[in-house]
Amino acid sequence: GRLKKTQVIRYIGPVFDSRSLGYRSTLVAMRIPEERLERAVRIVNEHPGVSHNYARSDTLNLWFTLAVPPGDDLKKELQALVARVGPEEVLDLPAVRLIKLGVFFDVAGDGRVGGGVPAKPEPTLQSATTLSGLEQAVVRELQRDIPVTSRPFNAMAQRVGVGVEEFLRCCRALLERGVMRRFGASIRHRSVGFAANAMACWRVPPPMVEEVGRVMSAFSEVSHCYERETSEGWPYNVFAMIHGRTREGCLHTIGEIAAQTGIEEYRVLFTVKEFKKERVRLVATTERQT
Repeated sequence: GRLKKTQVIRYIGPVFDSRSLGYRSTLVAMRIPEERLERAVRIVNEHPGVSHNYARSDTLNLWFTLAVPPGDDLKKELQALVARVGPEEVLDLPAVRLIKLGVFFDVAGDGRVGGGVPAKPEPTLQSATTLSGLEQAVVRELQRDIPVTSRPFNAMAQRVGVGVEEFLRCCRALLERGVMRRFGASIRHRSVGFAANAMACWRVPPPMVEEVGRVMSAFSEVSHCYERETSEGWPYNVFAMIHGRTREGCLHTIGEIAAQTGIEEYRVLFTVKEFKKERVRLVATTERQT
Protein backbone atom coordinates (compact mmCIF):
# COMPACT_ATOMS: atom_id res chain seq x y z
CA GLY A 1 0.00 0.00 0.00
CA ARG A 2 2.82 2.40 0.82
CA LEU A 3 4.57 1.67 -2.48
CA LYS A 4 1.39 2.37 -4.41
CA LYS A 5 0.70 5.53 -2.46
CA THR A 6 4.22 6.80 -3.16
CA GLN A 7 3.79 5.83 -6.83
CA VAL A 8 6.63 3.33 -6.91
CA ILE A 9 4.07 0.74 -8.01
CA ARG A 10 2.09 2.09 -10.94
CA TYR A 11 -0.40 -0.75 -11.30
CA ILE A 12 -0.93 -4.37 -10.21
CA GLY A 13 -2.57 -6.61 -12.75
CA PRO A 14 -2.20 -8.63 -15.94
CA VAL A 15 -0.49 -7.92 -19.22
CA PHE A 16 -2.71 -9.37 -21.95
CA ASP A 17 -1.66 -10.29 -25.45
CA SER A 18 -3.96 -7.83 -27.18
CA ARG A 19 -3.71 -9.69 -30.50
CA SER A 20 -5.20 -12.78 -28.89
CA LEU A 21 -8.24 -10.62 -28.07
CA GLY A 22 -8.54 -9.51 -31.69
CA TYR A 23 -6.81 -6.14 -31.35
CA ARG A 24 -4.32 -4.80 -33.87
CA SER A 25 -1.59 -2.37 -32.89
CA THR A 26 1.42 -0.53 -34.22
CA LEU A 27 4.28 1.72 -33.15
CA VAL A 28 4.02 5.18 -34.67
CA ALA A 29 6.79 7.77 -35.01
CA MET A 30 6.16 11.38 -36.00
CA ARG A 31 8.31 14.40 -36.72
CA ILE A 32 6.61 17.41 -35.13
CA PRO A 33 7.99 20.97 -35.07
CA GLU A 34 8.66 22.05 -31.50
CA GLU A 35 6.10 24.84 -31.63
CA ARG A 36 3.36 22.33 -32.51
CA LEU A 37 4.43 19.52 -30.20
CA GLU A 38 2.13 20.40 -27.29
CA ARG A 39 -0.95 20.38 -29.54
CA ALA A 40 0.13 17.10 -31.16
CA VAL A 41 0.59 15.45 -27.78
CA ARG A 42 -2.86 16.54 -26.68
CA ILE A 43 -4.50 15.07 -29.80
CA VAL A 44 -2.57 11.79 -29.57
CA ASN A 45 -3.21 11.37 -25.84
CA GLU A 46 -6.96 11.83 -26.34
CA HIS A 47 -7.13 8.69 -28.45
CA PRO A 48 -8.38 5.75 -26.34
CA GLY A 49 -6.17 3.32 -28.27
CA VAL A 50 -2.93 5.12 -27.35
CA SER A 51 -1.28 3.54 -24.33
CA HIS A 52 2.29 4.90 -24.45
CA ASN A 53 3.42 8.26 -25.80
CA TYR A 54 6.94 9.68 -25.49
CA ALA A 55 9.18 12.45 -26.71
CA ARG A 56 12.45 10.91 -27.90
CA SER A 57 15.84 12.37 -28.82
CA ASP A 58 15.57 12.17 -32.60
CA THR A 59 14.28 14.14 -35.56
CA LEU A 60 11.35 11.73 -35.26
CA ASN A 61 10.54 13.17 -31.85
CA LEU A 62 7.10 11.74 -30.96
CA TRP A 63 6.65 7.98 -30.52
CA PHE A 64 3.45 6.25 -29.45
CA THR A 65 1.61 2.93 -29.65
CA LEU A 66 -1.82 2.76 -31.26
CA ALA A 67 -4.25 -0.15 -30.87
CA VAL A 68 -7.74 -0.70 -32.30
CA PRO A 69 -10.40 -3.25 -31.27
CA PRO A 70 -11.66 -6.14 -33.43
CA GLY A 71 -13.40 -4.95 -36.57
CA ASP A 72 -11.71 -1.53 -36.71
CA ASP A 73 -9.26 -0.69 -39.49
CA LEU A 74 -5.88 0.19 -37.98
CA LYS A 75 -4.58 1.89 -41.13
CA LYS A 76 -7.66 4.12 -41.41
CA GLU A 77 -7.50 4.98 -37.71
CA LEU A 78 -3.87 6.02 -38.09
CA GLN A 79 -4.63 8.04 -41.22
CA ALA A 80 -7.37 9.91 -39.35
CA LEU A 81 -5.01 10.66 -36.47
CA VAL A 82 -2.28 11.82 -38.86
CA ALA A 83 -4.76 14.14 -40.55
CA ARG A 84 -5.57 15.76 -37.19
CA VAL A 85 -1.95 16.03 -36.00
CA GLY A 86 -0.34 17.08 -39.29
CA PRO A 87 3.21 15.71 -38.76
CA GLU A 88 6.01 16.56 -41.16
CA GLU A 89 6.87 12.85 -41.33
CA VAL A 90 5.26 9.68 -40.00
CA LEU A 91 6.35 6.05 -39.71
CA ASP A 92 4.04 3.08 -39.21
CA LEU A 93 6.07 0.25 -37.63
CA PRO A 94 3.90 -2.75 -36.69
CA ALA A 95 5.48 -5.66 -34.84
CA VAL A 96 6.39 -8.84 -36.68
CA ARG A 97 7.40 -10.85 -33.64
CA LEU A 98 7.83 -10.45 -29.91
CA ILE A 99 11.30 -11.42 -28.74
CA LYS A 100 11.20 -10.35 -25.09
CA LEU A 101 8.75 -8.65 -22.76
CA GLY A 102 9.40 -7.98 -19.08
CA VAL A 103 12.01 -6.52 -16.76
CA PHE A 104 13.03 -7.04 -13.13
CA PHE A 105 14.47 -4.00 -11.34
CA ASP A 106 17.15 -5.15 -8.93
CA VAL A 107 16.95 -2.13 -6.63
CA ALA A 108 19.18 -3.62 -3.93
CA GLY A 109 21.77 -5.22 -6.17
CA ASP A 110 24.80 -4.02 -8.07
CA GLY A 111 23.03 -1.31 -10.02
CA ARG A 112 22.07 -3.44 -12.98
CA VAL A 113 18.44 -3.52 -14.02
CA GLY A 114 17.71 -7.11 -13.22
CA GLY A 115 18.85 -10.65 -12.77
CA GLY A 116 18.15 -13.34 -15.29
CA VAL A 117 14.89 -12.29 -16.88
CA PRO A 118 14.16 -15.12 -19.30
CA ALA A 119 13.56 -14.33 -22.94
CA LYS A 120 10.20 -15.39 -24.34
CA PRO A 121 10.69 -15.65 -28.09
CA GLU A 122 7.69 -16.30 -30.28
CA PRO A 123 7.84 -17.33 -33.95
CA THR A 124 4.98 -14.92 -34.72
CA LEU A 125 2.65 -12.74 -32.72
CA GLN A 126 -0.40 -14.63 -31.52
CA SER A 127 -3.61 -14.46 -33.53
CA ALA A 128 -7.11 -13.94 -32.15
CA THR A 129 -8.48 -16.61 -29.83
CA THR A 130 -12.10 -17.52 -29.12
CA LEU A 131 -12.99 -16.99 -25.46
CA SER A 132 -15.85 -18.44 -23.45
CA GLY A 133 -18.37 -16.19 -21.74
CA LEU A 134 -16.67 -16.77 -18.39
CA GLU A 135 -13.24 -15.97 -19.85
CA GLN A 136 -14.57 -12.72 -21.30
CA ALA A 137 -15.96 -11.72 -17.91
CA VAL A 138 -12.69 -12.60 -16.16
CA VAL A 139 -10.65 -10.59 -18.70
CA ARG A 140 -12.87 -7.55 -18.10
CA GLU A 141 -12.66 -7.93 -14.33
CA LEU A 142 -8.89 -8.43 -14.21
CA GLN A 143 -8.32 -5.07 -15.85
CA ARG A 144 -9.22 -3.35 -12.59
CA ASP A 145 -6.23 -2.38 -10.46
CA ILE A 146 -6.45 -4.99 -7.70
CA PRO A 147 -7.13 -3.66 -4.20
CA VAL A 148 -4.46 -3.88 -1.51
CA THR A 149 -6.18 -6.54 0.57
CA SER A 150 -5.23 -10.05 1.70
CA ARG A 151 -7.76 -11.67 -0.69
CA PRO A 152 -8.14 -9.31 -3.65
CA PHE A 153 -9.71 -11.87 -5.99
CA ASN A 154 -12.73 -12.62 -3.77
CA ALA A 155 -14.63 -9.49 -4.76
CA MET A 156 -13.65 -9.96 -8.42
CA ALA A 157 -15.00 -13.52 -8.42
CA GLN A 158 -18.19 -12.37 -6.73
CA ARG A 159 -18.80 -9.70 -9.38
CA VAL A 160 -18.27 -12.30 -12.12
CA GLY A 161 -20.66 -14.68 -10.33
CA VAL A 162 -18.34 -17.63 -9.64
CA GLY A 163 -16.37 -18.98 -6.72
CA VAL A 164 -12.87 -17.65 -6.18
CA GLU A 165 -11.24 -21.02 -7.00
CA GLU A 166 -13.04 -21.17 -10.34
CA PHE A 167 -12.07 -17.55 -11.01
CA LEU A 168 -8.41 -18.33 -10.32
CA ARG A 169 -8.53 -21.51 -12.42
CA CYS A 170 -9.74 -19.40 -15.31
CA CYS A 171 -6.92 -16.90 -14.70
CA ARG A 172 -4.34 -19.69 -14.77
CA ALA A 173 -5.85 -21.10 -17.98
CA LEU A 174 -5.60 -17.67 -19.65
CA LEU A 175 -1.96 -17.51 -18.58
CA GLU A 176 -1.18 -21.00 -19.88
CA ARG A 177 -2.82 -20.25 -23.24
CA GLY A 178 -0.85 -17.03 -23.64
CA VAL A 179 -3.91 -14.77 -23.62
CA MET A 180 -2.45 -13.33 -20.41
CA ARG A 181 1.30 -12.88 -20.73
CA ARG A 182 2.01 -12.29 -17.05
CA PHE A 183 0.49 -10.92 -13.86
CA GLY A 184 2.42 -8.59 -11.61
CA ALA A 185 3.29 -5.09 -10.55
CA SER A 186 4.21 -2.38 -13.02
CA ILE A 187 6.99 -0.26 -11.49
CA ARG A 188 7.73 3.39 -12.16
CA HIS A 189 11.38 2.84 -13.00
CA ARG A 190 12.42 6.41 -12.20
CA SER A 191 11.04 5.96 -8.68
CA VAL A 192 13.50 3.14 -8.01
CA GLY A 193 16.56 4.90 -9.39
CA PHE A 194 16.53 3.88 -13.06
CA ALA A 195 16.31 7.37 -14.50
CA ALA A 196 17.55 6.64 -18.02
CA ASN A 197 16.09 4.57 -20.80
CA ALA A 198 16.64 4.41 -24.51
CA MET A 199 15.10 2.72 -27.49
CA ALA A 200 17.87 1.16 -29.53
CA CYS A 201 16.85 0.40 -33.12
CA TRP A 202 19.05 -2.08 -35.00
CA ARG A 203 19.42 -2.96 -38.66
CA VAL A 204 19.65 -6.74 -38.52
CA PRO A 205 19.83 -8.99 -41.60
CA PRO A 206 16.60 -11.07 -41.56
CA PRO A 207 18.38 -14.44 -41.27
CA MET A 208 20.12 -13.17 -38.12
CA VAL A 209 17.07 -11.76 -36.30
CA GLU A 210 16.40 -14.84 -34.19
CA GLU A 211 20.00 -15.24 -33.03
CA VAL A 212 20.52 -11.51 -32.45
CA GLY A 213 17.23 -11.36 -30.54
CA ARG A 214 18.39 -14.19 -28.32
CA VAL A 215 21.61 -12.32 -27.49
CA MET A 216 19.76 -9.07 -26.76
CA SER A 217 17.23 -10.86 -24.56
CA ALA A 218 19.99 -12.23 -22.36
CA PHE A 219 20.78 -8.67 -21.23
CA SER A 220 18.80 -7.92 -18.08
CA GLU A 221 18.84 -4.22 -19.03
CA VAL A 222 16.64 -5.05 -22.04
CA SER A 223 12.96 -4.99 -21.07
CA HIS A 224 11.23 -5.10 -24.45
CA CYS A 225 12.53 -6.46 -27.73
CA TYR A 226 10.53 -6.69 -30.96
CA GLU A 227 11.13 -7.37 -34.61
CA ARG A 228 9.22 -4.72 -36.56
CA GLU A 229 8.46 -3.91 -40.15
CA THR A 230 10.77 -1.39 -41.78
CA SER A 231 9.74 1.72 -43.68
CA GLU A 232 11.18 3.88 -46.42
CA GLY A 233 14.08 5.77 -44.89
CA TRP A 234 13.92 3.61 -41.75
CA PRO A 235 15.82 0.33 -42.24
CA TYR A 236 15.88 -0.65 -38.55
CA ASN A 237 13.93 -3.83 -37.84
CA VAL A 238 14.84 -4.86 -34.27
CA PHE A 239 13.85 -2.58 -31.37
CA ALA A 240 15.19 -3.02 -27.84
CA MET A 241 14.28 -0.91 -24.81
CA ILE A 242 17.32 -0.38 -22.59
CA HIS A 243 17.07 0.72 -18.94
CA GLY A 244 19.82 2.04 -16.71
CA ARG A 245 20.58 4.41 -13.87
CA THR A 246 22.37 6.81 -16.24
CA ARG A 247 22.58 7.59 -19.95
CA GLU A 248 26.16 6.38 -19.85
CA GLY A 249 24.99 3.07 -18.44
CA CYS A 250 22.49 2.65 -21.28
CA LEU A 251 25.16 3.46 -23.88
CA HIS A 252 27.50 0.96 -22.26
CA THR A 253 24.86 -1.77 -22.54
CA ILE A 254 24.20 -0.87 -26.18
CA GLY A 255 27.93 -1.04 -26.89
CA GLU A 256 28.09 -4.50 -25.31
CA ILE A 257 25.16 -5.66 -27.43
CA ALA A 258 26.83 -4.35 -30.58
CA ALA A 259 30.06 -6.12 -29.68
CA GLN A 260 28.34 -9.45 -28.99
CA THR A 261 26.05 -9.41 -32.03
CA GLY A 262 28.37 -7.76 -34.54
CA ILE A 263 25.54 -5.40 -35.54
CA GLU A 264 27.11 -2.00 -36.08
CA GLU A 265 24.24 -0.10 -37.72
CA TYR A 266 21.84 1.16 -35.10
CA ARG A 267 20.15 4.28 -33.78
CA VAL A 268 19.74 5.28 -30.13
CA LEU A 269 16.71 7.31 -29.05
CA PHE A 270 16.66 8.38 -25.41
CA THR A 271 13.36 9.10 -23.71
CA VAL A 272 13.07 12.86 -23.20
CA LYS A 273 9.59 12.98 -21.68
CA GLU A 274 6.74 10.60 -20.88
CA PHE A 275 3.41 12.03 -22.05
CA LYS A 276 1.22 8.99 -21.48
CA LYS A 277 1.64 5.52 -20.06
CA GLU A 278 -1.49 3.58 -19.27
CA ARG A 279 -3.08 0.33 -20.32
CA VAL A 280 -5.70 0.32 -23.03
CA ARG A 281 -8.86 -1.20 -21.59
CA LEU A 282 -9.40 -4.29 -23.73
CA VAL A 283 -12.82 -5.67 -24.58
CA ALA A 284 -12.98 -9.43 -25.13
CA THR A 285 -15.62 -10.95 -27.42
CA THR A 286 -16.32 -14.45 -28.72
CA GLU A 287 -17.03 -13.38 -32.29
CA ARG A 288 -13.64 -14.43 -33.64
CA GLN A 289 -12.06 -17.61 -34.87
CA THR A 290 -8.71 -18.97 -33.76
